[in-house]
Amino acid sequence: MSDVLHRIRVYLYENFLTPNPDDYSAKVVSERTLNIKEICKTAVGRGGAPSTAEAMEHNVMLFLKEMAYQMMDGYSVNTGYFTANAQVRGVFDSPAETFNPAKHSVLFRFNQGDVLRKEIPNIKVQVMGVGESGIMISHVVDVKTGSVNDLLTPGGTLKIRGGKLKIAGDNPQVGVSFEDEAGNAVRVDERDVIVNNPSELLVQIPALPAGRYQLTICTQFSGAATLKEPRVRVYEKIFTVQ
Repeated sequence: MSDVLHRIRVYLYENFLTPNPDDYSAKVVSERTLNIKEICKTAVGRGGAPSTAEAMEHNVMLFLKEMAYQMMDGYSVNTGYFTANAQVRGVFDSPAETFNPAKHSVLFRFNQGDVLRKEIPNIKVQVMGVGESGIMISHVVDVKTGSVNDLLTPGGTLKIRGGKLKIAGDNPQVGVSFEDEAGNAVRVDERDVIVNNPSELLVQIPALPAGRYQLTICTQFSGAATLKEPRVRVYEKIFTVQ
């Protein structure tokens, strides 16, 4: 590890997914989300690209557009950094059944490639200690598509796994909501909270218009008693309604 080039910071949180009450799982501290334009600017700024940032961005967009086009025709992709392919989700009740968008869906699966995997020894993981003991979201699954931390299907079911998630308390802010990029929040009706457990929530997704959203959970649940003031957790992942 003497030639470490990169650093990832993590906090430890109580692991609610195992029977051991004393173990922890690590959660990476996301510095921030970079878009294509920003990555191209940093590449040129570091001297890692013999190009202008604008030209690099243009070529990257052309590559991604062509990659998506080929994947939509059923081709798999291996860039070295990641592999990707199309998948069809949903149950076919007989060999004669055709694709039905009401019960079947198409999604794209991306996985770590060999080049990226070989870079892992160059990363130093810095443990920052135990994170704040509040609401913890480990992952979110759109049940209809099987998508993890990515898609939302309006009217479908969303499975939220983690710790101290249970919706409880009489504060008017308590509940589950989705906020769009303009800051407009759509709350889940309390009657649409199907399962309400500390380690898992099942909620019906509201009729959200197409766009990008963040998930917020607000609760006064603490395990032993109801908190006077609610805890709020804004999940850092960005979800998309297509």
